Parts: sequence; C-alpha cells; structure tokens
Amino acid sequence: MKILVTGSAGFIGSALSIRLLQRGDTVIGIDNHNDYYDTSLKEDRLNLFIDNDKYSHNRISLEDYKSVKNIFKKEKIDVVVNLAAQAGVRYSLENPVSYVNSNILGFTHLLEECRYNNVNHLVYASTSSVYGLNTKMPYSVKDSANHPVSFYAATKKANELMAHTYSHLYKLPTTGLRFFTVYGPWGRPDMALFKFTNSILKKERITIFNNGKHKRDFTYIDDIISGIEHVIDNPPSGNKKWSGNDPEANSSTAPWRIFNIGNNKKTDLMDYISEIEKELEMNADKEFLPLQLGDVPDTHADVEELISEFNYKPNTSIKDGIKEFIKWYKIYYKINQ
Repeated sequence: MKILVTGSAGFIGSALSIRLLQRGDTVIGIDNHNDYYDTSLKEDRLNLFIDNDKYSHNRISLEDYKSVKNIFKKEKIDVVVNLAAQAGVRYSLENPVSYVNSNILGFTHLLEECRYNNVNHLVYASTSSVYGLNTKMPYSVKDSANHPVSFYAATKKANELMAHTYSHLYKLPTTGLRFFTVYGPWGRPDMALFKFTNSILKKERITIFNNGKHKRDFTYIDDIISGIEHVIDNPPSGNKKWSGNDPEANSSTAPWRIFNIGNNKKTDLMDYISEIEKELEMNADKEFLPLQLGDVPDTHADVEELISEFNYKPNTSIKDGIKEFIKWYKIYYKINQ
C-alpha cells in the first residue's frame, strides 16, 4: 500500500514508518520538525530510513492546507495514519492555541483530503487523557470520555467526534487509537522515562508529582506499533455495534471505531522509577510534589476490543522495556557508565 504517515520524524511515527517500509509499503512522510523538543533527535530518527527508496519526506505543517492538498494530488494514497500533533498535557496549559492549529485545523485538512481523494482508511492518534475524570478502571472504550481535564485531551476528543462525523456523512473509514503512556528507545525528552534517566545520570533531582501515587499503563513502543499495524490493514466496515452506555454509538452505522492501545496493566510510578534506578545502578534524588494541574492520577487500559478483533498481545515487561530504553540512551548520548 501507499501510506501517508504524519509526524514521521516523531517517536511513534518514525517507528511505524520503519515497520511499514520493512514489510514493503510505500511511505509518504509529513513532519514540520517544530522545536517543541530537540530537533536533532527528530533528524536522527529520520536518518534511520530517509534513504529508503520507498520513502519520501515532506517538511510541512498540516495547517498549511495548500501543501497538504498538493501531496494528495500528487500521490494516490491508500491509508493515512495521523500521528502529527502538538503533544503534552502540561504544555497545553501554556500554549493552547498551538493545539488548535495542529490538532484541530490540521486534522480538518486531513479529513477533507481523505474525503475527496477516496482514501481507504484514516487511522489517527487519540490519547488515554480523554478519559479525564472517569474513575472506573480499567478504562474501556465503551465508557464515557466526555470530561477531559486538559486542553490537549479536549482536542483529541474533538478529533474523535470530527472523525465520526466524516465517517457518518461520507462513509470514510476511520479508526482512533487511544495511546497509553508510550515509552521506549527514541522516545520524547518531555516524557517521564527520558526525563528521569537524564536527571539521574546527571545526579540532578527528579520531581515526582501526585506525591508518587500515580499509576500508569506504560506501553512499550513495539507493542504500540504492532497494534497500529493490525488496525491499518483492517478498516472498519460500519457493521460494528457498540455495547455499553452510549445508545447513540450503538445505533451508528458509520465505519468508525475507537480502540485503546495499552499494556493492559497499571504500574505504580514508584515501581517504575525503582526499575530505572536498578538498571542505572544509581539512586534518584527525589522531590515529591502535588498532583499537576491537568493531570490524572491513574490510567489503565482495557484492550479487550483489540484482543477480540486482532488477538493483540502486548508482551513487553516494564523491566525489559526500561532496559532497552536505557541501553539506547547510553549509546545515543555516548555515556560510558
């Protein structure tokens, strides 16, 4: 297939692009290389596959509708995987407009081009953050997710609703993927594992929010990519009927669906930090702080829908995942410990 991957120099986007190229797909990449974090990391990810004959790269923003239209006009795209977004819960408190531009306007441009160019399937990133104030665990796609507590999460929930509208009106097959705390080699510097590892190695204090009482469904990058790959190859038909507490969704015949992608286990944050300390053979200097504004105490994914449809089995343990990340980190930053 010819697959458009947005955010192709990002953490998940680069890993997915490599997987798709390995299996023989043609990949059209889009990434604006913004400076939300160190751009050299994005360039180095991209260098892993940019010379592949079946890959072409476009340094544009999804907000640039003319450039987006030109790509769809030039290429006969079968599937779009939208992983480009302004990420981060905490940054959305500081700069909400950037989330509107990237996550709402940019996504609208993709929807329009998928509609007019007969794309077979639009797969897009959502987030576990949409569950917001939901206290029922584990989080299920059948449960309400209508009270997000960060603007980032609100934009992602909006994407799900926008996708349903296009699926309903134009029969565009869409699948939203609610990612649960993705980690692993080549990860983002603003995420916990990267920040903790960096600070511990530099013998700097790490800040631990919610007084260390967080529980998270940490999901290794390879397990995420496996889930995405299954979804790409199997677009929704519109025959799926939801069970649960949403009668409107139950009656919808739109080719639209939502999946959780997580490890299906929740881990105490302090246990996660302990594994990092063991792997580094160093103790962290810890500062405990209250729950951060816009954050949620716990996340836990119910992935029954993915299991039943695709026999999805996340199988990377926290211990093994952290080990792989730290091995990569030391090689990438040339750390001899």
